[in-house]
Amino acid sequence: MTELIPAPRSVVAGSGEVRLTARSRIYASPETEGAGHWLRTVLRQATGLPLREGRELDDAEGGIGLQLDPRLGPEEYRLVSDSTGVLIEGGSEAGVFWGAQTLRQLLGPDAHRRAPLDRDRAWAVPHVTIEDAPRFRWRGLMLDVARHFMPKEGVLRQLDLMAAHKLNVFHFHLTDDQGWRVEIKRYPKLTETASWRARTKFGHRASPLWDEKPHGGFYTQDDIREIVAYAAERHISVVPEIDVPGHSQAAIAAYPELGNTDVIDTTALSVLDTWGISANVLAPTDNTLRFYEGVFEEVLELFPAHAGEFSAFVHVGGDECRKDQWRQSPAAQARIRELGLADEDELQAWFIAHFDTWLTARGRRLIGWDEILEGGLAENAAVASWRGYAGGVAAAQAGHDVVMCPEQYVYLDHRQAAGEDEPVPIGYVRTLEDVYRFEPVPQRLTEAEARHVLGTQANVWTEVMESQERVDYQSYPRLSAFAEVAWSSLPAPGERDFAAFERRMAVHYRRLDALGVGYRPPTGPLPWQQRPGVLGRPIEGAPPNR
Repeated sequence: MTELIPAPRSVVAGSGEVRLTARSRIYASPETEGAGHWLRTVLRQATGLPLREGRELDDAEGGIGLQLDPRLGPEEYRLVSDSTGVLIEGGSEAGVFWGAQTLRQLLGPDAHRRAPLDRDRAWAVPHVTIEDAPRFRWRGLMLDVARHFMPKEGVLRQLDLMAAHKLNVFHFHLTDDQGWRVEIKRYPKLTETASWRARTKFGHRASPLWDEKPHGGFYTQDDIREIVAYAAERHISVVPEIDVPGHSQAAIAAYPELGNTDVIDTTALSVLDTWGISANVLAPTDNTLRFYEGVFEEVLELFPAHAGEFSAFVHVGGDECRKDQWRQSPAAQARIRELGLADEDELQAWFIAHFDTWLTARGRRLIGWDEILEGGLAENAAVASWRGYAGGVAAAQAGHDVVMCPEQYVYLDHRQAAGEDEPVPIGYVRTLEDVYRFEPVPQRLTEAEARHVLGTQANVWTEVMESQERVDYQSYPRLSAFAEVAWSSLPAPGERDFAAFERRMAVHYRRLDALGVGYRPPTGPLPWQQRPGVLGRPIEGAPPNR
């Protein structure tokens, strides 16, 4: 009971168990049929039991029943296992689905496998009553597929792993200087040209090593529709990110007119093959605005607003926009004067505000990194606070919604230990315990301001993650700790029982094994997980005060 991750709000243990047999059925009320289909599928695979569909709740006696209870909150659930069987009730189908994830954990690590190890083994759910609900509505994972492309099957697998940890927002970072990953039919060069690069820096940008083969890939529009539908079945909202006005060199390489043509020869640009922040940013022209409106029109069709609680959000980046070209560009300077703006910071704010207005008119919401605060924040925008807590605090105090994802705590590309064996060491040392003690709500916010914190997310930037195996290693087990921070009502960071969490992780590692996750072992990297001689970018120092 105590090995569940994330930890439930309330667990009351009984003294018996419910045995699942060839006669056991799963009943799902009409409102929970999706959750029932998912549960039947995964448990049939793992157990080899038929688990036939029950036609009414009484059919599930000695089996499993799923239904709604309108007295519960939207993602709240109650799981009761007793002499009559297992009943999961939720305030919505999402709540029932999270309860089904808990049931899967109660059945043991092998319930996470895709085929039974032993068809004669007994499967049992201990008698227990669990009442549970999430602390935060937004419990996110950002995956960067622009720096290193992850094929569609890998993305679907990430969604399954998110669901297993009760995470519900998939922030899909689709474009950057190093690649464009989504098909836009009216602009075919975005995939013909911008989706691949000739070679790739191996390690941090100071590394002398190169992978000399081309790297690339993109998702067709049908791939995107499949990913969104697959996520929705798991009650995960997908928030796409299309970067503007910085992090746009790949797009400019495909369509040179998008760049500052009066400053540089944009026709000579190619997709960036190394890491860092490119000086090549979008020109603040009407042509650029119309181009990206065309991009966003197709993006909105691919990512419909009804596909999850937060699916109305569209992320526009807005971070790390170098303004040197704008300072040098007569056209950009003329635009500043024309608009009556004070400087280049306000020019970026104008750019973001344009798309805030454009998206709002279509029933959508803009979210961007905390740099969108510079020069004034668009009226309806939400902020993803990555440069520590300050941006999120400022946004919440101004009445804007916030997602807390400070790099000093939840950037999972940062190294997990200080040892020399740690592969491609990046950033701060952030251990499993550091992530477990992360607190998303800054202490300095008032109660009213804190209500603007929608939640939190962990970010997986893939500059030094060239494969699914590297993503697994950097993400786990820290993402398991993050999931508990996002879901569970934990004590203050200094009062959290990390030793108890480690004891539960001893069982959770076996679940991750069953799911095929190549996590970092608590004893350190395995030989094949190391990257000897590949330079990183270590940063020393403690995280800033909340």
